[in-house]
Amino acid sequence: MAKKKEISPEILELKKELEDKRAVLGTRQSLKSLKDGLLSKIYLAKNCPAAVKDDVIYNAGLVNVPVIVLKQDNEDLGSLCKKQFFVSVLGIKKR
Repeated sequence: MAKKKEISPEILELKKELEDKRAVLGTRQSLKSLKDGLLSKIYLAKNCPAAVKDDVIYNAGLVNVPVIVLKQDNEDLGSLCKKQFFVSVLGIKKR
């Protein structure tokens, strides 16, 4: 019998935010929203390119926004967002 995978709390939170339409997909849009002070949290795929990861972490540190590196790769993150492309960076808008 196949074992059911445990879903991490980050993924559960991410699914909820996607349903509420508060997610910003992509590096450019996330960085722009981050610099404008619109994001409360940023998620990175585990295989996010190093240059992008460093840039996001640096800019998030300037505005004190937590960055969470997920266990899923960019393909899984794209599927989770119901997109037909890979997603490496995902931001969550403030309430």
